[in-house]
Order: sequence, then C-alpha cells, then structure tokens
Amino acid sequence: MTTDRPGSIAATDAEDHGVATWLQPLLAVVAAFGAYFCMYGLRKPFTAATYADATAFGVGLKQALVISQVLGYTLSKFIGIRVVSEMPARWRAAALAGLVLVAEVALVAFALVPRPWNVACLFLNGLPLGMVFGLVLAPLEGRRVTELLTAGLCASFILAGGVMKSTGVWLLQRGISEAWMPAAAGAIYLVPLAAFTLLLHAVKPPSSRDRAARSERRPMNADDRRQFLARYGGVVAAIVAVYVLTNVVRNLRDDFAPEIWRGLGVTAPAAVFTQTEFFVALGVLAASGAAVMIRDNRRGFAFSLGVCLVGFLLLAVAILAREAGLLGGFAFMVLTGLGLYLPYVAIHTTVFERLLAMTREPGTIGFLMYVADAFGYLAYVGVMLGGGILARRVDSLTLFVASSWLAILISVIAIGFTWWWRPMHPSVASSTQSQERPLS
Repeated sequence: MTTDRPGSIAATDAEDHGVATWLQPLLAVVAAFGAYFCMYGLRKPFTAATYADATAFGVGLKQALVISQVLGYTLSKFIGIRVVSEMPARWRAAALAGLVLVAEVALVAFALVPRPWNVACLFLNGLPLGMVFGLVLAPLEGRRVTELLTAGLCASFILAGGVMKSTGVWLLQRGISEAWMPAAAGAIYLVPLAAFTLLLHAVKPPSSRDRAARSERRPMNADDRRQFLARYGGVVAAIVAVYVLTNVVRNLRDDFAPEIWRGLGVTAPAAVFTQTEFFVALGVLAASGAAVMIRDNRRGFAFSLGVCLVGFLLLAVAILAREAGLLGGFAFMVLTGLGLYLPYVAIHTTVFERLLAMTREPGTIGFLMYVADAFGYLAYVGVMLGGGILARRVDSLTLFVASSWLAILISVIAIGFTWWWRPMHPSVASSTQSQERPLS
C-alpha cells in the first residue's frame, strides 16, 4: 500500500483496491453481527420464563426482573454518553470483554441469591451490557457502506430477541430451572462472543475516501458534545422523540412477547419467536441496506425519514387489520415488528449517520445514539412502573396497542418537523464533497 498521506488521490485510490480492502466490510459486518447477537444471550433469555405466581416488592416477579434490568441498562446508557463517545479504538475490545464478564457473573449471582433479592442481580446484569452496542457500532460508522454494515448489526438484535427466547425455552424444557436458565444461556454464548470481539478488533478504520464522503469520526470530549447539541439540538430532539417512543413499544413487544401471544389467543411454541423475527429482519435489512445506494447525504437523510413513516403506517395497518379480523396472530406479530423496527433501525443506521455526514461535523454516531437510548430506556422504565399500577386492569396486548397508537401520533408530527428542517451550519452550504441538495 502506498505511503502517501491520507486524503491524497494516490492514497485513496490505493485504499480502494485489493482483495484485503474489499474483505473489510464483510469482516466488519460479520464481527459486529456476531458480537452483538451473542451479547443478547446474556440479556434476553430470562424473558422466556413466566415466573408464574411469583411476586417481588408488590408486583409480579417477571415485571420486577424486567424493570430491574432495564434500570441498569438505562443508567448504563447515560454513563455511555461519555464513556462510549470518548473511548479510543485501542481499548474497545478489552472494554467489551470486561463488560460481558461482569454481566455473566451477575447472572450466576441471580441463580444463587434467593428471591426476591435476586432481582437486584439483573440490575447488575443490565448495567454493563448497556454500553456494548456503542463499542460494537464504532468500527462501522463513517464509511460509504455504513448503512449496510449497521443494518447487519441491527439484524442481530432483531433476530436475537426471538432466538434467545427460543434458547431460554429450550433450556427450561431440558430441566434447567428458571433461576439457572439465564446463566446457562449466557455461558453458551460467551466463547463465540469472545471470538467475534477479536474479529471486530481487526477491522481497519475508514479509508480517506470514506472520510471524504461521510466526514471524519473521532472521539468527542465534553466541549465537542455541548457544541454539537447547541448547533443541532432542535433536530436531534425531534429524532430522539421518535426513537424514545419506538423503543418503548418495541421493548413492550419484545419483553412480553409470550403474554402478547396469549392475548392474541395463540399458545406460542419456542420456534415461533425466531420465525417472526426472521421475516422482520429480512424486511428491515432490505429497507436500511438500500440507503447505501444514495450517495447524496441530504437525500439519504430524507430517505431515512421516509422509511420511518412507512414503518408507522405498517404498525397502524397491522392494528386496524387485526381489529377487523383480517390478520392472524403470526401476521400481526410480523407486521408490528416490521413497523417498529423500520424506524428504530433507520435511526441506528442512517438518520444520525447522514446527519453527521451532511453537517460535516467530526464526532460519532455513538454519542447521538446514547443520548437517544438513555431517554428511550428511561421512558420504558416509566412505562414499566406505570404498568405495575395498571396490571390488574390492562393486559399486555392492550398496553401494547395503546402505546403503539401514541407512538404513531407523536412520531409522525416529529418526523414532519425533521423532514423540513434545514441545517444552518456554514460547512453544509459550502460543502461540495457529497453534492448535497435541499430535501424538497
């Protein structure tokens, strides 16, 4: 490879040729998908258990466990705003390994500590896991194929939610107790997670042509973060509002999938959780991956907002069609999953990526995603706590449908504002590298 300085024509031409260079995107997406998929093995299998007739601190045990883990996950997202945005690349693999080991130890403690005090162990499990996504995402951003790479990453948590429930049910059916099942599931995924982490560490940074097309990505200190929000706080707030609502409803569907299936009148076998999410992942991958073909960053930004709108339209159609008796349980779960994951994944893959690219601001998607995630999970905690009060009157399916309508209404308004937003930073108007044009 040439030794020309980064950014020169010779250097960028050399960076874009050769088998090794073309293998980098494949290496990145396989490593990121595998690492985050395996992380779910330490996070979600416990939701496959019902913990029937067990209570903790005045609410159902399962609800208490979900709330406890989400509280830890939420605190982790607020911590991650700083930790993830400032993390140097050389420390990511070690940090990831340490976080995962702490999470598995917490699951072992969950099995050993008697009820209801073991509820606190899931808080300790969620606390480290909340920072994993940012560390896995960082090597993928700022590339000309970032949407494709991050769509592959997001496919991991779409599929993993169902697969890990199936794993949990499989372990329970083989005589593993509800107390030990989460730790056993986590142990299954520890070794492959370590292998994918090493693979992710081997991914090379973006080329100079990537940086020219999408802007430079670098760690952000406190001043960088404050200045970015001072410039773009309005549009970030609108995007975060959409994300918060989508995240709440998505988590309701994910964490209480067995209860929602029962509300639909269906006894769901273990495999059905994986089957529904497979179709959801296919649709989301196609929509998100298509954004990589749009070179103009403003058009890519507008396209991603359109994907969000389509998702909420599908969600509304699914609810109305089921109420009219036109959809069975399987189709309802697939369509609602697709409707929720289209905007959820678009924000992960394209919205923030193209916002940084068209403003030419140096920074990271990780910072913006952790701002969104922090408030998204904080809102979900509020819903879970409120759900405890309404538990005797409102079943999981009813809560899911009501939350979906609220998300549709507010999100459409927020997307409408974002659609007509114009970046005011001078570098946007003067930039010719991405040949950007107005949205309309």
